[in-house]
Amino acid sequence: VLLVESGGGLVQAGGSLRLSCAASGFISGINTMGWYRQAPGKQRELVAAITNDGTSTNYADSVKGRFTISRDNAKNTVYLQMNSLKPEDTAVYYCNRKMGSGDYWGQGTQVTVSS
Repeated sequence: VLLVESGGGLVQAGGSLRLSCAASGFISGINTMGWYRQAPGKQRELVAAITNDGTSTNYADSVKGRFTISRDNAKNTVYLQMNSLKPEDTAVYYCNRKMGSGDYWGQGTQVTVSS
């Protein structure tokens, strides 16, 4: 399973970014996909997750109302729309796929929010 993230970058506070994560390889089966982030000196934390059929999502309290996770199973892609970005959202964002065969991670994409 290969997960490739894209869409990170530098944005001013209050701006928006959309992250994408494309999955390939042996990816059939029930899965949950999520976005995690890790800021310097901090532990990796869950940002948002979405179930296989997209009917259930959950978010970290710090991003509720600002971030939206979605997925397109036909494209094997999960998205994270990030609005009203804050400097404290600065981190490396990682895509995650949890399947029966294991737990898979992307390489990460940097998001930097300037004040």
